[in-house]
Amino acid sequence: MAHFAELDSSNVVLRVVVISNEDVDANGGDYSTEAETFVSGLVPHSDNGVAWKQTSYNGNARKQYAGIGCTYDSTKDKFISPQPQPSWSLDENDDWQAPVPYPTITELDGYDGLVISWDEDNLTWIGQAYDDSTWNPEEGTPPTITDYTWDKVNLTWNEV
Repeated sequence: MAHFAELDSSNVVLRVVVISNEDVDANGGDYSTEAETFVSGLVPHSDNGVAWKQTSYNGNARKQYAGIGCTYDSTKDKFISPQPQPSWSLDENDDWQAPVPYPTITELDGYDGLVISWDEDNLTWIGQAYDDSTWNPEEGTPPTITDYTWDKVNLTWNEV
């Protein structure tokens, strides 16, 4: 099956539809303007839709599968995922990168888990370490949670 992304006038993906490979092959083939025109005649545009672009479900073409909210870059002929945070920028591979690289330490000794997330307000990574040894669901006692911030200079987690 072939997948086509409907784009609005800003090239933002509104939806993705599935078209048979036979129909695509009979109308110009994969990634052709003829196939896009065929889909336009077959599937009416939604209220804000203006064009169709084929996308690869397994990411073999046009960088990645076009999910809703992705943008199609016609110059690069690829789909770009939505910007995760205002401070993030695209790298040379068109992948979003935080202004601080992702922590190199993803586990902490003495803890059962570390959940890492981005703190946009402070432009840093934060971590919540969980100690399940204090958790007792029968008594309603939650696990111990310790908050950390990532030190980008020393590459260590600092307890808050």
